[in-house]
Amino acid sequence: MMKAAIFHGPGKALQIERIPIPIPGENEVLIKVCRCGICGSDLQMTSGTGFTFPAGVALGHEYAGEVVALGKGVRQLRLGDRITAMPAKGCGHCSACLSGRSLACAGMQMMMGGFGEYTLVDARVAVRLPDNLSLDDGALVEPLACSLRGVSMAGLQRGARVLVLGAGSIGLGAVYWARRLGAGSVACAARSAWRGSLALEHGADHFLTADEQLQGRLLDVFGNLADVVFECSGAPGMLAKAIELVRPGGSVIGLGLCSGHDHFVPALAAAKDLTLRFTTGYVLDDFHHVIDTLSRGSTEPRLMIGDTIALHALPDVLESMRTEQQHCKVMVDPGRA
Repeated sequence: MMKAAIFHGPGKALQIERIPIPIPGENEVLIKVCRCGICGSDLQMTSGTGFTFPAGVALGHEYAGEVVALGKGVRQLRLGDRITAMPAKGCGHCSACLSGRSLACAGMQMMMGGFGEYTLVDARVAVRLPDNLSLDDGALVEPLACSLRGVSMAGLQRGARVLVLGAGSIGLGAVYWARRLGAGSVACAARSAWRGSLALEHGADHFLTADEQLQGRLLDVFGNLADVVFECSGAPGMLAKAIELVRPGGSVIGLGLCSGHDHFVPALAAAKDLTLRFTTGYVLDDFHHVIDTLSRGSTEPRLMIGDTIALHALPDVLESMRTEQQHCKVMVDPGRA
């Protein structure tokens, strides 16, 4: 038996329960979870607003751990390997799976369970961690891959003026990748002023307070509206704000994963001749790219990690994060007493 945090429905705190240790099936491995980050979607999709996780599931998808059992057909991993993985399992045979896009597979199943002592992983979308990266680094790969996917699809022109709305892990990741993928000037805007130093350390040139004066401040620092706006907060109304703040002919990329209804004025987007795009997360190549970049020494995302808690503390910490967030990224260590 093992301990895991189980979701029983909106309005109910996660429950730490004893459940059977899963047995890996074909192309699966069992990992001992060593770290799992708390994601904004863990808060959003347990709130009862918008999309909601199914009741009875073990949550946690930003994980890294050690392989402790191999299922049938696994050849690419060995016992003791330290890995992270895309938290999804596809059929393995369709064009989406064969190109590393298992999230787009018609038969996709989520492989969560990172808020538990052990969980199953699809070995076909797992990636080994090099020796110079920690398990904390491994648990940052998933959110960094989300940001990388969005910034990559923007096709940044060299010298582009980039605005990132939101300074959570996805927003900071967007700052980090925009700086590395050609942006000339990067501004990050958020309501939480204490995250300004984090944004600057991740590569932003400017940190702006997201209030009614934001457009004026943006014009002050850029001399124009942004060429590209990454909406990373997921808050209702911010997509409309992004459309206001991008220049004519620019692009807005939605990374915030707002799971409720949102509204914007299509005529304004049309008048500006904008490109508006969204992403379903990442592909396997994004995981490899993140790990390669971190292993070469670009480890600024480690600054996101504010606290590491034991599994038994997770329910209370998660509920407290609904009203106040003292840290950008909280890690769960299921092995901590």
